Amino acid sequence: MHKYGVRLLKNRFYPVNIPEDVEVEHGQMVLVTTEKGQEAAKIQRMPSCIIEKWGDKLPESLPFVRKITEVDLTRLEEIGRKERVAFHKCDELVKKHELGMRLVSTKYTFDEKKLTFYYTAPHRIDFRALLKDLTQTFRRVRIDLRHIGVRDETSIMEGMGICGRQFCCSSFLKDFASINIKLVKDQGMPVNPGKISGTCGRLLCCLNYEYANYIEAAAGMPPVGSAVMTSEGLGRVAALHFLHATVVVKIEDGRVKEFGKKEIEMIEEDVTNIELDYSINYVEEEESIDISSMEDDDQSFTSNV
Repeated sequence: MHKYGVRLLKNRFYPVNIPEDVEVEHGQMVLVTTEKGQEAAKIQRMPSCIIEKWGDKLPESLPFVRKITEVDLTRLEEIGRKERVAFHKCDELVKKHELGMRLVSTKYTFDEKKLTFYYTAPHRIDFRALLKDLTQTFRRVRIDLRHIGVRDETSIMEGMGICGRQFCCSSFLKDFASINIKLVKDQGMPVNPGKISGTCGRLLCCLNYEYANYIEAAAGMPPVGSAVMTSEGLGRVAALHFLHATVVVKIEDGRVKEFGKKEIEMIEEDVTNIELDYSINYVEEEESIDISSMEDDDQSFTSNV
């Protein structure tokens, strides 16, 4: 029997327990039960290779309720309209109470018993007055105000990255790995916020993907700034091209030339007075920006989504 699953908020994939007497098709809309209540989602067939890849990390299966009917589809459209109304009403109340929070998304469960407001904030928010107004505005429904990180916000909103592909966080990433500026420097990338940060304002998730390869390729490479002997004479290392296994060297006569890693010899003592122009090292100067602010912190992501 085929295994099926659904993608919910943040595009996270969950297996679904389909009863043996129920036949479903790939792409069909179904109702499942989550911790929030009943939610509608599109059923997808799970390839066996994915199941094997996830292994023990495969999320717990969700209970199957039933297939979505034509009447349900009309109801989903109405729920979507109510979510938009709720979003604008909550946003007005946030401004009324002058709260330092930004509303991201609003979600009703299919049974409309629970209404969740997702928001980001740089610090803890006292939203008791806001919650009181919301409970008076939206009666006979449970209100949930949920604080999420900026990476979570981007994964919920979805979009295209600078690579031209869908955001990793809203397509296949299940968990966020911690990312810091060391990953950028170790890979010899331009220290340019526009090229190393994502829509969320944090360092790109993909900086982690090839890091191990760069560390392996860097083995045996001389440090930038160190003195080396080349076939052209003494020089100082100005930049490293890890994946090509080449070293950019500034020679004593001022020339800058690229050599293979095996074409140079490291010198134990610094016997050259060559001064480096570090612009050779592909560090792009822009307006003064605190790069450390792009590293992950307590407000980057949460597990409370």
